[in-house]
Amino acid sequence: MLKNSVKIILAIFLFAGNSCTKKSEPFNEFSHHWPDNINRTWLGPDFWANRLQDWEINDGRINCLVSDLNRNINLLTCRLSENDGDFSVSVTTGLINPKNESSDNNWIGIRIGAKGEFDDYRDDAIYGKGLNLGVTTSGDLFIGEPNVKHNGNAKALKPYLEKGIILRATGKQNGNSYDLVLEAINRETGELLTGIVKNGLSKNDIQGSLALVSNFPDAEKTREESSCWFDNWEISGNKVKCYPERRFGPILFSQYTLTDGILKMTVQLPPVCNKDEEKVILEIEEQDGNWKTVGESVIDEFSRTATIRVENWDYSSDIPYRLSFKLITQNNELETFSREGIIRKEPNDKNEIVVAAFTGNNDLGFPNKDLVKAIKYHDPDLLFFSGDQIYEGVAGFGVQRSPVNKAMLDYLRKWYIYGWAYGDLLRDRPTVSIPDDHDIYHGNLWGAGGKATPQDLSGSPAQDMGGYKMPAEWVKMVERTQTSHLPDPFDPTPIKQGIGVYYTELQYAGISFAIIEDRKFKSAPGPLLPEAEIDNGWAQNCNWNAATQGNVQGAVLLGQRQLDFLDQWAQDWSGKTWMKVVLSQTIFANVATLPKSEHHDRNVPKLRILNEGEYPPDDRPVQDMDSDGWPQTGRNNAIKAMRKGFALHIAGDQHLGSTIQYGVDQWHDGGFALCVPAISNIWPRRWFPEEPGKNTKPGAPKYTGDFLDGFGNRITVYAVSNPVFTGKKPSNLYDRATGYGIVRFNKDTRDITIECWPRFVDPSKPDARQYNDWPIIINQLDNFGKEAVAYIPEIVVEGITNPVIQIIDETNKGIVYTLRINGNTFRPKVFREGKYTIKIGDPDKNMEKILKEVASVSKDSEKQITVEF
Repeated sequence: MLKNSVKIILAIFLFAGNSCTKKSEPFNEFSHHWPDNINRTWLGPDFWANRLQDWEINDGRINCLVSDLNRNINLLTCRLSENDGDFSVSVTTGLINPKNESSDNNWIGIRIGAKGEFDDYRDDAIYGKGLNLGVTTSGDLFIGEPNVKHNGNAKALKPYLEKGIILRATGKQNGNSYDLVLEAINRETGELLTGIVKNGLSKNDIQGSLALVSNFPDAEKTREESSCWFDNWEISGNKVKCYPERRFGPILFSQYTLTDGILKMTVQLPPVCNKDEEKVILEIEEQDGNWKTVGESVIDEFSRTATIRVENWDYSSDIPYRLSFKLITQNNELETFSREGIIRKEPNDKNEIVVAAFTGNNDLGFPNKDLVKAIKYHDPDLLFFSGDQIYEGVAGFGVQRSPVNKAMLDYLRKWYIYGWAYGDLLRDRPTVSIPDDHDIYHGNLWGAGGKATPQDLSGSPAQDMGGYKMPAEWVKMVERTQTSHLPDPFDPTPIKQGIGVYYTELQYAGISFAIIEDRKFKSAPGPLLPEAEIDNGWAQNCNWNAATQGNVQGAVLLGQRQLDFLDQWAQDWSGKTWMKVVLSQTIFANVATLPKSEHHDRNVPKLRILNEGEYPPDDRPVQDMDSDGWPQTGRNNAIKAMRKGFALHIAGDQHLGSTIQYGVDQWHDGGFALCVPAISNIWPRRWFPEEPGKNTKPGAPKYTGDFLDGFGNRITVYAVSNPVFTGKKPSNLYDRATGYGIVRFNKDTRDITIECWPRFVDPSKPDARQYNDWPIIINQLDNFGKEAVAYIPEIVVEGITNPVIQIIDETNKGIVYTLRINGNTFRPKVFREGKYTIKIGDPDKNMEKILKEVASVSKDSEKQITVEF
């Protein structure tokens, strides 16, 4: 860990006096000068910049590169505490751009007592509001907000702003309140230029985070020009408390996967400079306590990631690891920073494998301490972030789409808070993260094989035509941050614009996960359905019906490449695979309703949240082409491919938790799917169909049972986490059915327990309850629920435990399904009478026997076939 990059001194002063004298709080001091002779975007591990792209280190000071609202630098490692005591804060600062006219509203200065909504220093750093102290570009000092009237020294102070002044704020405790003095000092002579006083400030005004601020609301003509600079930030006093462990970076966080003895890790860094070290080093701790280097990687210039690959990894035990990187610090020397974690042993000996799944990581609730605590209690073996790890508006300040270098930094700042929130989970368990539409600055994405959207269109009209709005190098940067640690792609051939692919298989603990991309190849509705008058995936022609007119020839969902992958994946049960799971962005159905008067989802956030037990009078299933209920043929082909491996589907995106079973030709003939609820829900969809479902269980809600979704797809709904009024605050976080999914796979029984947890529930408590109608327990075999027409005689296998059995229809040579059975006997169902080829064996031992022309039998037949090895 770096030492002496920031001066943090702890000294305890004991005051002499009688025995009744109150003991003083510790005196802390912070002092920072930015390194000389470098130019770097990232300001260092003690600071959080709002926005990242708006600041830089430039030869010993930091410059604000824009003249805009509330650009600020938050100090992570020291703050004004709840303790009694005094303090002093000072900084050297000045104006850069002489074009910025004098203004009573434009100012530079200090913010103290900054606090966010969720009682965490990370929340304070991004969203904290506090007491502002500074100087306007007219030369007025102020405490609170800029004064309307000029003071007598304003004109005299103004010339010093271009040369630079020292701003010093001193707070003295006076009983239960504070008196605050703000002074402007000549930086060259130390002469006091002017000062102001404000008395009677409350302790709450004072305590909280500390920041430097550049606030230029009246600079419309110079928005993209630099505003001010800061240097020599000093803080001291017994009101100050320091937390050096809160430094963030330069190794921000990491994600890894482990499959087939290959470790792949993505290490995320901030924008460092060419004078910093060029490589990230991965070391493991050996049994004797020494550290051994096992991998290294250079840093990608756009994504600021280092991707490390280590083959022949020992997955039989927990292995401590350390990532290290050398950074230029304020002493102008390379200092080593490190971040440690554990690569968990592959849990092949566990009977139950637990997967935690997430979607919709909006920032309301950041840094999600409640969620992280709950996940640590569940202690999952694998994490799955299904998409929308960021939204365009995350962390405030909107979105910057150009120029591309600034847009990359805009994304990275949002991405960093994902790792800031979940880094302690990510560092010691495998993680799958895949980008969805908002991750790439789309409201909806129809990737259309990677093409660019029309240059003369923007917003929804561009999206409806298909392709990517952002430049290809930007899209590749996003995918590198989120997916470069995944196992190697099944087929790495790039698509249009040179955009890569990441669909692949992850084998872990006997579970084979197919990770697919259900947006990248998907056709856009606009060009294919002109009569529908599409707006953001919704038909605006009320005389047009997607259920009967939308399934047009040429419409693609996964694309042939991914269907071929799923076909091969479903057949391959090597690596001791005993369960198969598909992971993607969203489910292959449209589980959502709206009032009949609505023909677009733009009003979803405005719908009234209902009380428990309420039911809207006229909701109908909708036709949202952002869902993977469209295109129908592509949807059905995907389900048919998945069910050949008896795979469960886990996905997100819809913001509405649900567990359904797919149907293609009949209800229940496909597999089950879990759509997890959003972590923080900006789009609270609901499922309240006016007509009740068919074949519901006794006592089940009317929104369960067999349905046709808006596209005419067969679905059976078992549970839905509809948003309801909870009375908890903030209501936008807790009344929108937020939470996460947990799936438990039992090796002995092949049972699958599907759970859907509210965010506001502590799962460690004995009375903890999931959303209504969960958990749902199914068996692996339920994921090919198609009814049997006939059977293969019962197969009895001797000499192999849990063999793999494949059924091939001799009429069309098509594979019906492949499965590693549980035990030594199995009676395969088939869907037509006739003759079949049966393959039985163990691919890990290269053992196989083939039975040909095996005739199907009736359900009542007691015929057996014994196969000996």
